[in-house]
Amino acid sequence: MKKLLFLVVVLFYSTTSIAQETSFYSNTDIFLKKYVQAKKVNYEAIKKDPKTLEDLVKQIATFSLSNDPKVNKAFFINAYNIVMINAIVEKYPIKSPMDITGVFDKTKYTVAGTKLTLNDIENKMIREKYKDARIHFVLVCGANGCPPITNFAYTPENLEHQLEQQTKLAINNPDFIKVNVKSKKVEISQIFEWYKEDFISTKSSYIDFLNKYKSEPIPANFKVAFYTYDWSLNKH
Repeated sequence: MKKLLFLVVVLFYSTTSIAQETSFYSNTDIFLKKYVQAKKVNYEAIKKDPKTLEDLVKQIATFSLSNDPKVNKAFFINAYNIVMINAIVEKYPIKSPMDITGVFDKTKYTVAGTKLTLNDIENKMIREKYKDARIHFVLVCGANGCPPITNFAYTPENLEHQLEQQTKLAINNPDFIKVNVKSKKVEISQIFEWYKEDFISTKSSYIDFLNKYKSEPIPANFKVAFYTYDWSLNKH
């Protein structure tokens, strides 16, 4: 009898957890499809009708983490992007996310039952745990300097493909990776400078990393420089 009761409890919580995950990814997808147009966020429209966003923030706060790393990785990527949008909407209209004091490193948000800053989500919950440089092309900080936000949610079952796709799109975007053949120079985002250890090692260079995804490889002798990050708001 005790074994049967235990199995029923396990099945209940397992079913509840799966339903919660499905609901979160589905709701995130619906929200992004409605409010992201041409890779920009319609903050004004969200501000006028914030209910969907508020519900998502509540789901993020109470989300139960899984034993499956893919579930947690997808969750934290979506959570970062939604929490960032919420932080902007709360202060909108603004010209830049940097206009919000402490938005990245001071303000704490409830994420899966834990108080975390945006930097905590990025650095402790994603970078530290997954060691995956591709996350820098899916986490969106609300600025035009970021790789563009998608109008779909990241899901556990599609995450590997989505990470590859977004990384390739970013690195083959001439506005993000600026290759000048005449001067033998490539200008890249300051993201690569800020998170240098994620992209290069003693045995590899920035160009080595870029060429994993570049449709037209960059010659190894090209000089690398960083262009100034654009902190203006990615608003529609």
